[in-house]
Amino acid sequence: MWGRYNDRPVKAQLGSEFMEPLKVDGGKGVVSLEPPGLIHLVWDTQVRIEEADAKAAMAAVNEIAGGAEYPLLVDMASTASVTRQARAVFSIPCAASRIALLGASPVDRILANFFLGVHIPPCPTRFFTSRAEALSWAMSGTP
Repeated sequence: MWGRYNDRPVKAQLGSEFMEPLKVDGGKGVVSLEPPGLIHLVWDTQVRIEEADAKAAMAAVNEIAGGAEYPLLVDMASTASVTRQARAVFSIPCAASRIALLGASPVDRILANFFLGVHIPPCPTRFFTSRAEALSWAMSGTP
C-alpha cells in the first residue's frame, strides 16, 4: 500500500491540487500533507529506525512541506526501536512547527520519553496515546 490512513489509501491536499503521499526512502514509512495543513508521518509496524531512515523521513517531510512549516503528527505505534543516531537526526530542525508523537504501547511511551529526555527537540514536541488529543494539540499552537 502506497499510503495509509485508518487502513485505507490516502491523498493529501496541497494548495488546490492533490499530491500522492511520499514513501520514505528505504520503505519504512509514508509522509503525507493532510487538510487542514498537517504533515503525517506513519512508520510501518515493528520497524527499527536507523539514522538513514530518520534522514529520509525528514527529507520527505521537508519535501512535502514545500518550504512552509506545518504541525507534524508522527504515528510511531508499534515501532520496534530507534537508534541513538536516528534520535540525533530527529533533533535537527525541519519543516515541523510542532511535533505530536502518537503511540499505543508502553514501549512507544518509553521511546518517546527517552528521546525527549536526552535530546532537545527542534520545536514543541509531546507524546500522546490518543489521536484526537494529538491532533488537537498539534493544530492548536499551544505549548
